[in-house]
Amino acid sequence: MNDLALRGDNIVKRFGAVTALDGVSFTLGQGEILGILGDNGAGKSTLVKILTGFHQQTSGTLSVHGEETLLKSVDHARALGIECVYQDLALANSLSIYHNMFLNREIVRRGPARVFRLVDHKQMRERAAHLLEDIGVHVPSVDLPVERLSGGQRQAIAVARAVHSNAKILLLDEPLAAMGAREAALIIDLIMRLKEKGGLSIIMIMHNYAQTLDIADRIMLMQRGRVTYEQQSANTSVAELMDIVRREYRAMRATTAQ
Repeated sequence: MNDLALRGDNIVKRFGAVTALDGVSFTLGQGEILGILGDNGAGKSTLVKILTGFHQQTSGTLSVHGEETLLKSVDHARALGIECVYQDLALANSLSIYHNMFLNREIVRRGPARVFRLVDHKQMRERAAHLLEDIGVHVPSVDLPVERLSGGQRQAIAVARAVHSNAKILLLDEPLAAMGAREAALIIDLIMRLKEKGGLSIIMIMHNYAQTLDIADRIMLMQRGRVTYEQQSANTSVAELMDIVRREYRAMRATTAQ
C-alpha cells in the first residue's frame, strides 16, 4: 500500500433509506490520474464528499498514503494533502487573481510598532506570479480581477490555488464542463504538466468518455452507487464503455419490471 495515494475498501454510504454508495472499492496510485465516469446519480459526488471529509462513510475503510484514516472534516482532509476543485470553482470574482490565490490563507506581516498585522500584498503578488509561471498558467497580470478571465483561465486559477496549498491528492470535479475546445485544451495541458512535475495524484470526476480516456491513466465507471468497470485507459474505448452502460441500464430495467 505504500505506493498508493488513496485506497478505498467496500465503502458504503447511506442517507436514511437511500444507499448512495454500495460497496465501492478503488485505488489511486502515486502520481496517477484516475478518471471516474458515471451519469448523474452514479455516486461520484458522494464519493468526492467522503474523500474531502465533508461526509463520513457509513461503513468500509479509507487509507491515505498507506494509513487507514477516517476523514473527520474538510480541514482534516486538507491537512493530509487532499484538495478539491469543485465545478463552481469557489472564486471571488471581484477580487484579483493574487487575492484568490491566497483567499483565507493571506500572508501577513507586522505593522507599525509591531502591534498590528498587515496583509503583505507585495509578497502575495510575487508568490502568485511565480507559482502561475511555474505550472505554465499565463495571465496578463495577477492584479487582474478574476471576473475578467475566461472560463478556462478561472479553472486554471482554481487548480493553481489548490496546488499552492501543498496538495498531494487533487480532486477535480468536472474540470472541462461547459468549455469549448480551446479552453478545454488549456486545462488538459495544465493537468498533464502537473503530472509531469510529479508529486501529485489526481482524480477527475467526468462525464465525457473520450476526454477522460485521453487524459487519465486509468478509468473507473460508476453506476447506481457501484463500480461496474475499471481498466487502464489504453485498454478500453468509448464504444466498450457505452456498451457496459447500456447493459447495466437494461439490467436495471429488467429488475424494475419484475
